[in-house]
Amino acid sequence: LRNETQGRRDRRKFLADLATGVSGAALSPFCATTPAPAVDVNTAARQEGSLRPAIDPRNPYAPRAPHFAPAAKNVVMIFCAGAVSHIDTFDYKPELVRRHGQPLPGGDQLVTFQGAPGKMVQPLWQYRPRGESGKMVSDLLPHTAELADDLCFIHSLITETNTHGPGENVMCTGSNLDGLPSIGAWVSYALGSENDQLPPFVAIADPRGDPPMTGNDWGAGFLPAAFQGTDFNTSKSIANLSPPVGISAEADAAWRGWLRRLNERQLAKLPANAELAARISSYDLAARMQLSIPSVTNISDEPKHILKLYGADDAENPLKAGFARNCILARRLVESGVRFVQLFNGSYHQGGEGVSNWDGHKHIKAQYDVHGPILDQPVAGLLRDLKQRGLFADTLVVWCTEFGRMPTFQKGAQGRDHNPDAFTCWLAGAGVKAPFSHGVTDDFGYQAVDKVETVHDLHATILHLLGLDHERLTFYHNGLERRLTGVSGTVIRDLLS
Repeated sequence: LRNETQGRRDRRKFLADLATGVSGAALSPFCATTPAPAVDVNTAARQEGSLRPAIDPRNPYAPRAPHFAPAAKNVVMIFCAGAVSHIDTFDYKPELVRRHGQPLPGGDQLVTFQGAPGKMVQPLWQYRPRGESGKMVSDLLPHTAELADDLCFIHSLITETNTHGPGENVMCTGSNLDGLPSIGAWVSYALGSENDQLPPFVAIADPRGDPPMTGNDWGAGFLPAAFQGTDFNTSKSIANLSPPVGISAEADAAWRGWLRRLNERQLAKLPANAELAARISSYDLAARMQLSIPSVTNISDEPKHILKLYGADDAENPLKAGFARNCILARRLVESGVRFVQLFNGSYHQGGEGVSNWDGHKHIKAQYDVHGPILDQPVAGLLRDLKQRGLFADTLVVWCTEFGRMPTFQKGAQGRDHNPDAFTCWLAGAGVKAPFSHGVTDDFGYQAVDKVETVHDLHATILHLLGLDHERLTFYHNGLERRLTGVSGTVIRDLLS
């Protein structure tokens, strides 16, 4: 059950390995709930007064109380792979316009990710005041710009790396190393699920390919494998949920019942074996998912005006329509009680540098003119739809990327290099102020200079909005009480409504 190449548990591999066994598990003998004594998956280090949630491995997705009253019940995290340029989207710098074509002050000895910088280049799309707040947002994302009054911007984020893979790891797991638990896995571990027919954490791949780092961004790391994200979208179902060809429902039911009896007999012999209990629980969830997944991923019953709202009916831009369908799926999952939905926009598995993601080194204008429309209307449609359905007040939407980009063009190129010292993310919905802007970069958007925030601070704030104290949400691993925010992180209280 362990993917040796990637060094982590992988739900797709897990389900594939069970192709001849679990595929028909949705039948009633397998779906029954069997009570069992609670066994904490972290028993080895658990002591009275422990900060870790006690989890019954026979029912790891049971809902668990947060540390305090939450502002948000669910999270939709939209991750844009490739490092979206804050310069060209949300961080307006008039001085950069005035100094267009000049060298970056103090940058004559600067060496960035791909070499020495060229001259400063003004935003490639016009900025305009938006909404009643007059927030300046560029024309690259006109639909999102219309909702500026609903957005809570953080303009002063920094990160610890200027490389994509580690940068994605930091944003999704809190560490630049591979194999650490993702934020969605931490949330699943802490809170469980409100719907026992669906996994608590779903990762929705970009229509151009797999999530950027495949399972690393949504993996469980050292947390129990039950808490990793389940990877599917509207066009890609989970492997092996359908019954095997040629096997009748009756035969499959008999096989399930026999397998359950064997499992229960083995568990009775090893009542403290949390891994075995968790595996059986995964079988149970796979069984229930046979019924729930096809219905939730089938958006054919959505009315035409909803498809139009998201841009899912755009026949001229199939990638936009595909991402729009994924955004509709995110809303349907939130409606169904899924705790954490991670939407990926952009992929490193299709095409070269910048072709299928936001990595705008060479020809940023041409690249972003493609990526902008794919992202823009679907995300705006999601926000509008959550509002009109009364879900916005309980759902936290987080838009993020791994780092920013330089105010200069690279020498010999028509694009911007990586910049870990300044970038923008925004939040919307449950528990955050809007319209609101937090933090400031310098006159050129090169460095965060006021109210500088780390990704750990962002993570601490997301957990806080879910009713979780990031310093109390821990897991004992390799002799340490590990947490999403490492040994740092502070809730950004200015953002809280």
